[in-house]
Amino acid sequence: MSLPRAARRGLAEESADRIRDAIFDGFFPPGASLREVDLAKDLDVSRGSVREGLALLEREGLVHSAWHRGTHVIDVTPRDVEEVYTVRAALDRLAALTATDPDALAAMDDIVAAMAADIDRGAAHLLALDIAFHDTVYAATGNSRLIQAWQAVRSQVYLFQLRRIATNQQDYLARVVVEHTELAALIRGNDRDLLARTAEEHVHSARRALLRHLAQR
Repeated sequence: MSLPRAARRGLAEESADRIRDAIFDGFFPPGASLREVDLAKDLDVSRGSVREGLALLEREGLVHSAWHRGTHVIDVTPRDVEEVYTVRAALDRLAALTATDPDALAAMDDIVAAMAADIDRGAAHLLALDIAFHDTVYAATGNSRLIQAWQAVRSQVYLFQLRRIATNQQDYLARVVVEHTELAALIRGNDRDLLARTAEEHVHSARRALLRHLAQR
């Protein structure tokens, strides 16, 4: 199997997008080595473009580079999970409490409806909607620095959630629609204390599920 060739733009962003998609599709699993020469050949771009693309992915926390050891997809360790989900819980709490833009909230409602309608399309499809839901909540805050903070952990969250559903898909499917429907209703409601607790617990329940798997492994 080889990666689809990038459009001949010579852009680091294009290379980063293709490599990120390949990681999310499982072509490069956690811990996998990413060799510039192979990626450049598969993507039909220069090694310089690949190098810059990998640097973008490293800033997202999705890959890690070390001197004389090359670049690897991040692994999913208990420490990584604890750090990322703890940060995410604080960010999600603030985003939920400050999400007010009506257009973004309308998009949020549409995504919840799509989740309910698409429940039989599989966990990977629902995860894409899950991440899109949170994208719209952050967008609804209008807080550019909060949105940037979310973007800094977004790719890691996506990768960790993929690992979660790979190990216990039924648990994810049983929760995804219910939890996001509840969050959407609370964001539009007036009980700010309950919203804050629910937004944090939504993240921590995912953290606990993934940590249980890692402990069993």
